[in-house]
Amino acid sequence: MNDMKAKHVSPSKMADVQSSEDHRNLAIEQVGVRGIRFPIMVQGEKDVHPSIAQFSLNVALPPEKKGTHMSRFMALLQESKEPVSASSMDLLMKKMIPLLEAKKGVIELSYAHFVNKFAPVSGIESLMDYQVTWTTEGHEHQGQVESIHFLKVVVPVMSLCPCSKEISDFGAHNQRSHVTIEVCLKKDTTIFVEELIRIAESQASCELWGLLKRTDEKYVTEKSYENPKFVEDLVRDVASHVAQLSSIDSFDVEAENFESIHNHSAYARIRS
Repeated sequence: MNDMKAKHVSPSKMADVQSSEDHRNLAIEQVGVRGIRFPIMVQGEKDVHPSIAQFSLNVALPPEKKGTHMSRFMALLQESKEPVSASSMDLLMKKMIPLLEAKKGVIELSYAHFVNKFAPVSGIESLMDYQVTWTTEGHEHQGQVESIHFLKVVVPVMSLCPCSKEISDFGAHNQRSHVTIEVCLKKDTTIFVEELIRIAESQASCELWGLLKRTDEKYVTEKSYENPKFVEDLVRDVASHVAQLSSIDSFDVEAENFESIHNHSAYARIRS
C-alpha cells in the first residue's frame, strides 16, 4: 500500500480559482451565503440583549470574474461585535463590499426580538416575541460605500369584527392578526423596533401579552369589544401613524386577519 502524504504548499503559491477569468459574459446579480445562524446583540430602546439571527450576505459579481470568496463572508461575521442597528449594518456593509472586491451588496438578518411587557391589570411580567428583519443594500460610488436600510417587524395583535358586533345580539367574532411594518430609513437616521411595535399595538382592537391572569383576560375581551376594527381600519390606522415618523423615507404596511369563522385570511396593504 502506498503511503500517501499531503504536500505542504505555501498559501501564496496556491491557485486562486475564484479570481480567475470567466468567458461566458454573464454577470451574477447576487452571489453569497444564506441560512447562517449566528449569535447577535440587539440594540433595544432601553437596553442591549442577545438573540440568534439568520443571515444572508451576497454581492454582485461582474461577468469577467469566475467566483466570489465565500469564506470572506464568514470571516466578516466573526469580526462583527456591534449590537444590531442602522449604524452597525452600515459599518458591516462598508467592510463587506471592499473585502469582496464588489460594487454592490446586500445583507439581511432576521431574528426574534423580545420585549418585556406588563399585563394590563395584574401587572404580571412576561416576554413577548416579534419577528424582525434588517436589510441593507449597499453600492460603491466614487470610492465610497453608500447604504440604504430597511427595517421590518411583524406584530401579532387582536382584531374584532365591527360587522359581527353590529349584527349580533351578543358577542362578536375576533381573531389574532399580524401587522407587518417595513420602513426605509433616511440617511444617517435610526429607529428602534419598539417604536414600530407600539404603533401597531396601539391601533389594534387590543394588543397581546405572553401571560395573562383572569382579570387581564376580562380587560382584553372588553377592550377589543369596544374597539372593533376591520382589516381595512387596521391597515389605515397603522399606516397613518407610520407616515408621521420623521426618520423614514417610505413604508409598507400589511395587515392579515386569521379569520376565526373562515378557513382563509382577510388582508390589506398600503405602500407609500
